[in-house]
Amino acid sequence: MQPNRFASAATNKRNTQLVEKWEIIDHIIFFYCADTTLAVTVCDQHTIRFRFAPEGRFDDDFSYAIATPAGAPVPIGEYVVEESGDDFIIRTTLLSCHISRTLHISLYNKAGLLISQDERGFGWQPHETYGGNVVYCSKKIQEQENFFGLGDKPERLNMRGLRFENWGSDTYGFERTSDPLYKNIPFFMGLHHNHAYGIFFDNSFRARFDFGHERGDILSFGAEGGEMNYYFIYGPELVTVAERYTQLTGRPHLPPLWSLGYHQSKWSYYPESVVTNLAARFRAEKIPCDAIHIDIDYMRGFRCFTWDDTRFPDPRRMTAELESDGFKSVVILDPGIKVDKHYEVYQQGIEKGYFCRRADGPVMQGKVWPGMCHFPDFTNPRVRAWWADLTAEFVRAGVHGVWNDMNEPVVLEQGTFPDDTRHDYDGHPCSHRKAHNIYGMQMARATWEGLNKGNFPRRPFGLSRTGYAGLQRYAATWTGDNLASWNHLWMANIQCQRLSVSGISFCGSDIGGFIGDTNGELYTRWMQMAVLHPFFRTHSSGDYGDQEPWSFGAPYTQAIRRAIELRYQLLPYIYTVFWRHTEYGTPMIQSLVFLDQEEPETFYRMEEFALGDQLLVCPIAAPGVLGRRMFLPQGKWYNYWTDAVATGREEFWADAPLDIMPLFVRAGAIIPHYPVMQYVGETEIEVLDMHLYYAEGSCSSQLYEDAGDYYDYQQGNIMLRTLTQTGSPHEVQIQQRRKGRFNAAYARLRFILHGFPFTPGIIEADGEKIRVRKPNGKESRYTFEVDKNFDEIVIRSFPPAEALSA
Repeated sequence: MQPNRFASAATNKRNTQLVEKWEIIDHIIFFYCADTTLAVTVCDQHTIRFRFAPEGRFDDDFSYAIATPAGAPVPIGEYVVEESGDDFIIRTTLLSCHISRTLHISLYNKAGLLISQDERGFGWQPHETYGGNVVYCSKKIQEQENFFGLGDKPERLNMRGLRFENWGSDTYGFERTSDPLYKNIPFFMGLHHNHAYGIFFDNSFRARFDFGHERGDILSFGAEGGEMNYYFIYGPELVTVAERYTQLTGRPHLPPLWSLGYHQSKWSYYPESVVTNLAARFRAEKIPCDAIHIDIDYMRGFRCFTWDDTRFPDPRRMTAELESDGFKSVVILDPGIKVDKHYEVYQQGIEKGYFCRRADGPVMQGKVWPGMCHFPDFTNPRVRAWWADLTAEFVRAGVHGVWNDMNEPVVLEQGTFPDDTRHDYDGHPCSHRKAHNIYGMQMARATWEGLNKGNFPRRPFGLSRTGYAGLQRYAATWTGDNLASWNHLWMANIQCQRLSVSGISFCGSDIGGFIGDTNGELYTRWMQMAVLHPFFRTHSSGDYGDQEPWSFGAPYTQAIRRAIELRYQLLPYIYTVFWRHTEYGTPMIQSLVFLDQEEPETFYRMEEFALGDQLLVCPIAAPGVLGRRMFLPQGKWYNYWTDAVATGREEFWADAPLDIMPLFVRAGAIIPHYPVMQYVGETEIEVLDMHLYYAEGSCSSQLYEDAGDYYDYQQGNIMLRTLTQTGSPHEVQIQQRRKGRFNAAYARLRFILHGFPFTPGIIEADGEKIRVRKPNGKESRYTFEVDKNFDEIVIRSFPPAEALSA
């Protein structure tokens, strides 16, 4: 990694001039020095944007990251600006922003706690090779401050003392110290004194971040071009900061429910008989699966939007037959278009001028899988529309999802495009230095738009290996070309936690490792962890051994089947967590510190994580072990397998024989379960199971439902059930509130009771007595059934303990 030229470059310029005047224009506050100008936008009560112009001139205000209309300034009156001594002060209801006359910035909360403070503040240095400026900002690290976020970095979660770089790279077989990696997410969070904030540095040039590595008490960030343009987002909760970040950069649409099932992939499954035999084996083994991914070998000579008619003579028939047996087909598309004058896609790109060009005019070319290729300029809206039309027509053959790979972008032997490659950048022409980090995201955008056209009215599924801030609007992602090793299992855990709290929750890893020969134990333990990752896929290179769920024989096949079945049972919970992510931006995967930021132990714990805030897992990441020590957030938690109660904020031992992982449920939760099914929609559910975990006091859970596909959910065809459990030593009440008009096929709910301190004797639903089923040979817990549209359930002990004592 290159030295951090931003943190200590003594030759860098910084503003020493004084503010000569200030004014408000179109709700933006401008502070003018003789040369430097600072523009401050109060986006809302907790988010303030800062833009610096060293020569006083701002570039056009354009960003691929910001989702319209997020980030629009609030009117004057909802904040005030005043002068106080040597400072200018901007006050919102939550923040007090102090700007010195040399443009140094300090931010306080409404109680007066210093949240963030400039050290040298904004600095710049002319770029001698390319022109423009290298820009940077340095801030003081506060007492006991810790840092989180920044996308897919495989290092420890707490970034204090580390430094990183953003320059999307194909890092085949990366290791823990590898940097940069595939993603470019310039967003991080700071936490100190139980107050959290975030900084989103919206600059697509090569960027670097230093969290006290070079100077232990200094945070710095900067880029090799463009503007110093960043958003400060106040919490004070980490979860709130993450939610507000996605308010700026956008939230995804709900995916089709099938895409949350299990995916099987390999480089490559071909010819057609291999794919169909694979599908048949899944059904014969009774191992659930919803999607089969087909890698580059389906193409004719690796030409995008083609099928090899020898290997796959009738794709439409094949995909239809797969779908009839519950499998969705997902195919790969790479950005490299083969140079071939007889290839229609190439002809169109040349004729319309849609390929990237070098500075002096020639079409940019480089080698990828097809040989010599040209590359579409996805920063041109006309090119995106062309690609979307090609994608739409292609997927009408029955394809349900598209996976974009090599879109960092990658050129074999030289890494990526030359720096002088030109891009339209939506009417803001630039070199590849500026466009590199957003190229793959714009490809994912064009692909998503094509999927939407070709599959409408069904919802699309897109997958992209790389992306910039805002990728979550267009695609899921995975952690890239990992290794079949225990260390990479650990890294996949860290990377998915970090991606999720950085806005991209729909993430996963290549289960078992992409490179190398895995073994049954490693594959089983990886599968168990991935049950709680939103994107759930095995993907491996054909250069190594088989990596299907049955590849390792007993007892691994049974343990893997059990893990995948658990995933399908938890689908209604996972779908509800995804709905919360789309509605509020709440990270689906949450690190311990996001669940309990007041507890210092959580600042350094890395392996435990939660899906939503009610299910928590601690993966087994070492061979030959049958349990591990772990730590839980505050509160009480139930062992999912045994109902044993563990107390939070204490380290304890959790057993984990091969067929289970340490999995815990928050006390007070109500977790919906589907019956085991081989694919989404296979079984019409007659009774929905609701696992109720006792807690004293009041706790709420939600269940979100819709048709699982199509867009009618956007017109209100949903059902949101909010279930509030209120527990006492001798009684539990459950109130239900319903919102929406979607009517699921099942008519009844079956409640399964866990951890009750009393024997359920009398159960009433809306005033009518309900029969309780006692534990027996098949049922290990008390259960009862009610109409799904109940308003209130009361569960009482019988006879009550008070009567017995009397």
